[in-house]
Amino acid sequence: MNTSSHSRDLVADLAFAHRLADLADSLTMDRYQALDLVIETKPDATPVTDADKATEVAIRNAIAAERPDDVIVGEEFGSPDLSGDKYFWVIDPIDGTKNFLRGVPTWATLIGLANPDGEIVLGVVSSPALFRRWHAALGHGAFVSLNRGAEKRIHVSSVKALGDASIAYSDLEGWGDKREAFIELQNHVWRTRGMGDFWSHMLVAEGAVDLAVEPSLALWDMAALDIVVREAGGTFTNIAGVAGPHGASAISSNGLLHQEFLNVIK
Repeated sequence: MNTSSHSRDLVADLAFAHRLADLADSLTMDRYQALDLVIETKPDATPVTDADKATEVAIRNAIAAERPDDVIVGEEFGSPDLSGDKYFWVIDPIDGTKNFLRGVPTWATLIGLANPDGEIVLGVVSSPALFRRWHAALGHGAFVSLNRGAEKRIHVSSVKALGDASIAYSDLEGWGDKREAFIELQNHVWRTRGMGDFWSHMLVAEGAVDLAVEPSLALWDMAALDIVVREAGGTFTNIAGVAGPHGASAISSNGLLHQEFLNVIK
């Protein structure tokens, strides 16, 4: 029976996603700060390492073996046709490759699972160099574990005004005509920090940061983050305010600040 069009056991799928993350952690940590790390430049001028490629291949092989009916979308080896009725995994083997290759510990493997409608139903964000892993499944809440310890449930903050908010972002590239508005906003909020990548959004989910924004992203950059933020009680949209990780940019927030931020940026 093809189970892809039927309801899923998300608890079992999440356990499998954790096994995929364990596999990824072993591969990425083995190559992190390796003197013989192989670095190439992709057609979009972004770097890719042998660790990125090997990790995605290993995850793809594991999914093919244990979930053969599912489709796989990955940063390094592309995406098939997603117009069918199958669940699909969304994989970023190393989110933060520039950090990884420079020895900065803020990088992670992102693993998301989407239903045939494109809604992300579970996600695992594993950052072994930071000794942290976040996970969430639809209707089951969001959690973080430190150094492979006991999981702790997380929730977004309750800050209600941008003037009192801490905002995280990656950098000032990719903002286009919204760049000046975003720069000006930084004069009117409590705090801004350029943490970047997955880290900003996971801090939103933990309630340590109130809003995180990145103006240019792909689906694999966002899928796992989306469900963790939402299950922590937050909101995840693109810069136009469209919910979900399919809109080529990301704003995650505690929900209370979301519309005010959108109004300022627009």
